[in-house]
Amino acid sequence: MPTKKEDVKFEDQLAELEEIVRKLENGDVALEDAIKEFQNGMKLSESLKKTLDEAEKVLVKAVGKDGAETNFSE
Repeated sequence: MPTKKEDVKFEDQLAELEEIVRKLENGDVALEDAIKEFQNGMKLSESLKKTLDEAEKVLVKAVGKDGAETNFSE
């Protein structure tokens, strides 16, 4: 298991978030546990969004043969 948060794969974080959602949707979680799960889910959601935003910045650029970057988002 990775020791640093940065070492956790996007897919693993997404699977963990999906599991939290499943637990909360089932409704068979004690209130205190539901609150903790919800808070953990929000942290995961923020981390996943940050990763997606960073990936988007990379994907909207292309590097030409001369090394110049072209921004496709403009």
